[in-house]
Amino acid sequence: MLKTNFVFIIFLFSFTAFTNTATAQPKKIKTIVVDAGHGGSDVGAVGNYEGSLRAREKDITLAISLKLADELRKQLPDVTIVTTRTTDIYQSPREKANIANQANGDLFLCIHADAVNLKTGSRQVGTREVTRYKVTYKGKGKSRKKISTPYKVTQPVYEYYKIPTTRKGTSVFLFAPHKTGDKLKAISQEEGDFDLEGHDDPAEAKIDFNSPEGRAIAQVYAKRFQEKSDLIGTLVNEEVAKTGRNALGVKQRQVGIWVLQATNMPAILIETGFISNPEDERYLVSEAGQQELAEVITRAVIRYKALMENANTTTAN
Repeated sequence: MLKTNFVFIIFLFSFTAFTNTATAQPKKIKTIVVDAGHGGSDVGAVGNYEGSLRAREKDITLAISLKLADELRKQLPDVTIVTTRTTDIYQSPREKANIANQANGDLFLCIHADAVNLKTGSRQVGTREVTRYKVTYKGKGKSRKKISTPYKVTQPVYEYYKIPTTRKGTSVFLFAPHKTGDKLKAISQEEGDFDLEGHDDPAEAKIDFNSPEGRAIAQVYAKRFQEKSDLIGTLVNEEVAKTGRNALGVKQRQVGIWVLQATNMPAILIETGFISNPEDERYLVSEAGQQELAEVITRAVIRYKALMENANTTTAN
């Protein structure tokens, strides 16, 4: 019993020292991963309301991601920018997460376009004549006969179409807290090469995540990743609002977003606009709209980087 208590005290002392050190020292943002959602055979959402441009989500996300990567490289030349894809190829969420984790990313930015299930409208476009039959019977018993008398009726002809949504604007999504277990798996899969905050020497950053200490530290990092994801999401939302576009806030999907849970870093998914809304669809396919979104996200990242690299700052200005 005495030995158990002694081990616990040593663990508590080590864990407290770790958390204090990590908190006291700033975290350098060295690598940012930009992910273009969907791709290849995975088209994503498509503009399918009446009069739409038939824009495809995979094309929009790629165009915005490439502009975002260029803008980040221009504004943050000291940061390595990694893109999950630069062409129209399919990647599973697992592949995307692996690219980010293998790059030792400090921030994961996933670009998407939103959509909703559209209501169906109808309208009369003409008429047509159809033949119907009036059935009567003549006679009785075995001599009874069925008589079908044709007659014409006029029927309306309708066409059906999808009604565009009135919802528009940009949203930011985080990994859900109840999915923390998936985030812990992503952290523990580092197998000892985890980049601990406040430790510049890789030899000091070795952790056995199968140990009680390692599992506790992973819990701390999962919580911090959630807080930092919320911070960068809030900054993106603020920068979107400054453009006059609808800033729809920072949200969490209860079903979770697998690629956000599987990345070993703060991670957000940006729903840049509604492809099922005419105004948003035109904005998302335009060079000006794509460039504005790239610049908006970059401004948020610059603010986030400044906050993370200032050890005494914990909230956005």
